Amino acid sequence: MSLLSTETSVPPPRMSELGPVDSALLETLLREAPIGFAFFDQAGRFQRVNRALAAIYGIDEAQCRGRTPADVLPAADADAHEAAISAVLAGEGVVNSDHRLAGGEPDGTGEQRQWSLAWYPARSDGAVDGVALIAVDLSDRHRAEVALRRTEERYRSLLTATNQVVWTADADGEVREDCPQWRTITGQTAEQYLGRGWLDAAHPDDRGQVERAWNDAVADRTTFDEIFRVRTQSGDFRYYRSRAVPIMRGEALMEWVGAHSDITTQHEADDMRQRLTQQLGEAALRTVRLQKATADLAEALTVGEVVQAMAEIGQSAVGADSTTVGELDRDDLRLHMLSDDPVARSGARPVTDCPATMEFAVRERRPFIAGNPAELRALLEDEAEPEALEFLRSTDERAWVALPLLSAGQPIGALRFTFSATRDISDEEKVFLEALAGQCALALERAKLFEREHRTAEALQTSLLPEDLPKVKGIRMQAFYRSGTQHVQVGGDWYDAFPLPDGRIAGVLGDVMGKGIKAATGMSRVRNALRALAFSMPEPADVLTGLDRMFDATEAADQVTTLVYFVLDPETGQIDLSNAGHLPPLVVTERAGPWLLETEPDTPLGISSERGHHKFFVQPGNTVVLYSDGLVENRKRAVASGLDELVTVASQARPEVVGDPQHMLQYLVEGMLAGYEQDDDVTLLAVHLPVIESAPE
Repeated sequence: MSLLSTETSVPPPRMSELGPVDSALLETLLREAPIGFAFFDQAGRFQRVNRALAAIYGIDEAQCRGRTPADVLPAADADAHEAAISAVLAGEGVVNSDHRLAGGEPDGTGEQRQWSLAWYPARSDGAVDGVALIAVDLSDRHRAEVALRRTEERYRSLLTATNQVVWTADADGEVREDCPQWRTITGQTAEQYLGRGWLDAAHPDDRGQVERAWNDAVADRTTFDEIFRVRTQSGDFRYYRSRAVPIMRGEALMEWVGAHSDITTQHEADDMRQRLTQQLGEAALRTVRLQKATADLAEALTVGEVVQAMAEIGQSAVGADSTTVGELDRDDLRLHMLSDDPVARSGARPVTDCPATMEFAVRERRPFIAGNPAELRALLEDEAEPEALEFLRSTDERAWVALPLLSAGQPIGALRFTFSATRDISDEEKVFLEALAGQCALALERAKLFEREHRTAEALQTSLLPEDLPKVKGIRMQAFYRSGTQHVQVGGDWYDAFPLPDGRIAGVLGDVMGKGIKAATGMSRVRNALRALAFSMPEPADVLTGLDRMFDATEAADQVTTLVYFVLDPETGQIDLSNAGHLPPLVVTERAGPWLLETEPDTPLGISSERGHHKFFVQPGNTVVLYSDGLVENRKRAVASGLDELVTVASQARPEVVGDPQHMLQYLVEGMLAGYEQDDDVTLLAVHLPVIESAPE
């Protein structure tokens, strides 16, 4: 037990000097008071013990009177009592101590209560003739103090675990208290740290921003929150977040309390996450660009369209200032630049602007990448080409990428992108460019194959369509043919006209479903068979019946073919006609309105049916027009509405147009296709019977 002695100048009153009323009052207070009271004589024996103290001891009041503490208390408590009594009797004045009485009752937590014991001298005529004891329960206050200490210890442990450094500043933002933890991190001395010296530990690039933010927070009395780099004792920099809040008392700012937190790991994780997010975004963007480039190249049918598509892709998807596609000529083993201009491409002029980049890519079968002129010069050093070095001195280009175009592992050309600024090509972008070159090679091979097929089919169709229509007295004939697309000039539409041995004229217009070689060869077989049948049995129904038999023997079930075949007698104007699933002929007259020859069409060729035979007469001045579905049908117009529109357009033709079959066909095509995109072949055949002028008498 620790003892603390002080002297009092006011002696306690003597019991003998109190009146009867005062004595009774004092007796009541001593007995009923919630704090413990006891009086000891000079021999250290209990003279009086109130009920509260007896309860503290855990014994009866009567057991204490006339006995020493050693007689009634545990040894530890008795020793503490006797030491205090002896000190007071020796003249040390008031003795105070905090003590847990071993014999006392426990508190609500099961621990012994903490008591404050005060020992006072009892004087008589100035001499100390006894000792008074006052005992006060301090258990609640003690628990609060212990809890407070534990909270402080936990808070400090938490700060240590979270790498936080607590600091304070006065109301003006000046640091007045030392912070050893901060100085341990930065290596600053106390003099260097105090005031605003802590800012000197910030990275030079961050210090100005942090100081401005601190000044603003102090001036506005708002929370300070900044992230900046801090130079450590080792000389490297770590990221810290510093946050401070103003401590207010009413309207007065008392001080600032803040914490520095090491967030280097979090910052590095955030930075890594941002880089990964950026890389994923760039990868997704490259994927989208490659998909679009693939789709654009898939729509390119000719070599010129491939070159044009690559130029647009190079600008939009790669960011190149120029794009060049070169084709390897296997005869002279030279690269020839391809142009989207057919005339220029037919000349196949050699590449003259630094061909070594593309030649390197073709020869080595791997990309040639130079992000700046120095890299290009180093890569071309072994080439030893003065022409290339001269180009490097005169060009404004600053970066180059050349990639081989491979087909089945063999080079067929090269693709080159150039840039007006230096360019750092990452590994991911290199993979994208190689994939783009692969798509370009596929498109180029496909376009070359298409053009070869086109030339073959075009020559075939040219040989199948009649060069001239027969010239027969009393008849004027005219034909019109236009391909359904800009590049595919070969389709299944066809027409023919030829004289028969009996003096009549045979004419036909048909449509074989499909495009290209298959449609052209199918059309060739039908044309040749029809001519052969017409010379042996010219009547329309007989010819179509013979064609049906030929279809069963030679054509596939999906080869749908429709046609209108007629035989015209120039002398009488009689037309005999059979329709195998085709559109009705248009009859245009000079005096009455145009009309469609409404004959019920039979089935297409190859589908067994009894072929019909229709007969009508063409009056002088009238024109009969056969046509394909490309004239009346497209994506925006159905066949039925197209036929109605055809009659309307024909009715508006001027007389001089009606009397001239060539002008009539041109007029119908222009009128029917105006405002529409042609997406199918358009074929027409017109037969006109002119009015025969009577000879003057």
